[in-house]
Amino acid sequence: MTNDPLAPLLDLPGVADAANRARDALSAVHRHPANLRGWDKTATEASWRAGRSSAAIDGGSVELRRDGDFDDPILAGAMRVSQALDGESLENLMRVVRRAPAQALARLHTLAAADLVDDAEELGRPRTETDIASRLDLLGQLITGATSVPAPVLTAVVHGELLALVPFPTANGVVARGMARLVSAATGLDPHCLGVPEVTWFKRVVDYRRLADAFAAGTPDGLREWLLFCCEALEAGAAEAKSIADAARGK
Repeated sequence: MTNDPLAPLLDLPGVADAANRARDALSAVHRHPANLRGWDKTATEASWRAGRSSAAIDGGSVELRRDGDFDDPILAGAMRVSQALDGESLENLMRVVRRAPAQALARLHTLAAADLVDDAEELGRPRTETDIASRLDLLGQLITGATSVPAPVLTAVVHGELLALVPFPTANGVVARGMARLVSAATGLDPHCLGVPEVTWFKRVVDYRRLADAFAAGTPDGLREWLLFCCEALEAGAAEAKSIADAARGK
């Protein structure tokens, strides 16, 4: 693709190789025997782990009640997002994000922030600063075909850019991770959302925050470190998915 705005990222040392490793790991876990027919069950377990880890990154609780409700509003929002990225609702959101990323983003924020705002009109509405609108528009163009970089790189850029922009008054972390998960599905990188990179981001939350700030600074080193970190998390998330699939087979 000519004039691909993300193409220079592939020239950063190690990025192309890291993206390939992440792609291959996720592809392999989709071929796991438990996922050839029973991926719906393993995907549901992955969504629960993803939601709890995403909430914990932002200081939310990880305690799940027996009745399925959540006392903590951050956890409740994160679980709504993760459950929306599972099964039939994931298929619906993939169709939306491929043609209208802004609508998908608004939907994820509505789910994530429903218990965090007093005014429902704030749900799904990005802040109105001009630079936010223009950068969200560019991000939407990237998602809908303005780049041909490997999916792990695009997913990391979407994730990092949303963290850097802070487009909403609340729940930006949960939304950024949810959007990254959705883009990884819509691009075919992880079509059933079996991977759980959120576990790595939570385990290494200090690195996660530091490298997100480095990405936001926009230096070559900062961009590279964030991209490598995200690819590493995707690869580790595939290993998490394999453990889920192994357990499903009784190993």
